Amino acid sequence: MKKKLLVDLDYVICHPGFLKILNDFCGTNYKEEDFTEYIIDNVIGSQEKIQAFYDYYISKDGYKDAVLFEGAKEILRKLDKYYDIYICSACVMFGAERKSAKLFKDKFEYLIREFEFIDPEKIIFTNSKNIFIADVQIDDRLPNLQGPVKLKLLFDSYHNKNISDEELEKSNVRRVYNWKEIENLLIN
Repeated sequence: MKKKLLVDLDYVICHPGFLKILNDFCGTNYKEEDFTEYIIDNVIGSQEKIQAFYDYYISKDGYKDAVLFEGAKEILRKLDKYYDIYICSACVMFGAERKSAKLFKDKFEYLIREFEFIDPEKIIFTNSKNIFIADVQIDDRLPNLQGPVKLKLLFDSYHNKNISDEELEKSNVRRVYNWKEIENLLIN
């Protein structure tokens, strides 16, 4: 029987097109390095402008320009031989909950297109990732790694660099920096 592996999509498997859409909307040229937090609404300004951004964002397909992390697809294909892989991704945008349905569609179509070897029935869309039981979970957000999982891996990203080693150790979480490291950890 294969072990169960939960893998997040955004900022773990790929860079979604969120920042490109934000830059298009704001007329800016932000880079990930300009941020230390995941929520970047504070760069947009007023609540009215934030709502306008959400409308703009929902009208786009953030996965049209998504960029896979180096090795993600190939290593997930290898891991598929040893693990039952579940893609577990959040889709509800806070502040635009009722408009979020299109995100489900865009993410699903991206996953079906890029990862034909992953069973579509093993794609889970939820913001409550801490309810799942698994052998391994890989995510870029520490709050998502609080459930009953044996091995919890925080995928290094611009918005989690400020999380200390002590905080990770207290949460029983290990930081990983790339897919090659994941391969070495989970297969070798």
